Amino acid sequence: QLARIQTDSVVERLRELYPRFLFEIAVAMSTTGDKILDTALSKIGEKSLFTKELENALERNEVDLVVHSLKDLPTSLPPGFTIGAVCKRENPLDAVVFHPKNCGKTLSLLPEKSVIGTSSLRRAAQLKKKFPQLEFRDIRGNLNTRLKKLDEKEDFSAIILAAAGLKRMGWENRIGQLLSPEDCLYAVGQGALAVEVRAKDQEILNMVSALHDADTVLRCIAERAFMKHLEGGCSVPVAVNTILKDGQLYLTGAVYSLDGSDSLKETMQTNVSYPQQNEDGPNDDVQHVGITAKNVPGQAQEAAESLGVELASLLLSKGAKHILSVARQLNDAR
Repeated sequence: QLARIQTDSVVERLRELYPRFLFEIAVAMSTTGDKILDTALSKIGEKSLFTKELENALERNEVDLVVHSLKDLPTSLPPGFTIGAVCKRENPLDAVVFHPKNCGKTLSLLPEKSVIGTSSLRRAAQLKKKFPQLEFRDIRGNLNTRLKKLDEKEDFSAIILAAAGLKRMGWENRIGQLLSPEDCLYAVGQGALAVEVRAKDQEILNMVSALHDADTVLRCIAERAFMKHLEGGCSVPVAVNTILKDGQLYLTGAVYSLDGSDSLKETMQTNVSYPQQNEDGPNDDVQHVGITAKNVPGQAQEAAESLGVELASLLLSKGAKHILSVARQLNDAR
């Protein structure tokens, strides 16, 4: 349902921009990640779980564009594909949805040993450190399934979800607590929608590029570059927070051990205030961590990507590789 709502919102915007064209939502597909619901995400491989089948349809020209949650897209796309649009970001923060009996509480007010559901190693690692009195357990399934598991059983006192998904579903009233970046840094790309297209399909690329939101593009390029340089994925706890203000892009990035006891966190900034230059010619399709954004100044995109790489390099120089490799080994052994 969420995937359909997200796709509808993108198609609606395209119809407004290009009334002469007919846009059809060809097919709602199930992906491997949607089908395997009895295993933690971090155990069944990397992020292509939710994208492979869709990319196959793109490759076979059965569809011309695919709408994803950007956080589901790997930082390296298969050859021949690109993210042709990154739409304006919804609230990227994580949200706590409480069991009806805990209505009005916050995480800190829950009784000791209360069980919190999350399938994210990133959320669990940060919240275990912050709330050592609580227990964290995997919960899988789409939003409808998870809320049903929460409401109809007594297994969980609360579950953690992305605020963006709840808002798009019209379930904002279920948000009992928004987790600030001080409580829980969010996932790379969280809250942003991406439109994936064939990299060589200029007509489609030009068309969808009107959907780009420049601020979101720059923030997400920095976040994705940070993740890529760390070689992070679903199977390790990597988290970010970005702010773009007065032409300055601030990136906070962190890595965690599985139980949150070991972590590294730093913030860096860079200037991204560059004019749009006429960049037609051989360089007009330069990708930055899988994103092609013709209408965002190239120098700004380069600065955002460098920021992500530099911050990752800083954390690696302080021992991030060890924290992540231990986290990966422990996760594989679970």
